[in-house]
Amino acid sequence: MARAEDVAALLMQHLETTTTMKLQKLLYYCQGWHLAWEGVPLFEEPIEAWANGPVVPSIYKRHRKRFTLSHPWPRSGNPGKLDQDETETVEAVLEGYGDWSALQLTRSTHREPPWINARRGIPAGMPGTNEISLRDMQDFFAGLLGGLGVEAQR
Repeated sequence: MARAEDVAALLMQHLETTTTMKLQKLLYYCQGWHLAWEGVPLFEEPIEAWANGPVVPSIYKRHRKRFTLSHPWPRSGNPGKLDQDETETVEAVLEGYGDWSALQLTRSTHREPPWINARRGIPAGMPGTNEISLRDMQDFFAGLLGGLGVEAQR
């Protein structure tokens, strides 16, 4: 299993420059689609349902107070640690979502059950750190298989 920082490093290798918000949402989509395709998490670090969408806190701590990131970032991440299936997941997510803006990605995640379920009981716009359930992610993304989403890329 990869680490979130290794996945982030591979994303950054392809994107070269991006916003921190976009990186966070792409990490969420990588995790969700990997759960659907492989039945196991891509990385073990939790994803939390923050007011502006899914966030991997361990990655957030590394880019806190920054708006944009440039490759190579994070320097401690190693894309070479991802196996073939993990790399294919990241590349498929980039193919499907890589051209989306951070705002488009955020709006999309706010309409999806994994984030919505984790935000239950938290007023809109208010801070929250509830973990997004891997089961909710797997169920949601597996339910999309056969539709018109990223899954066609894999």
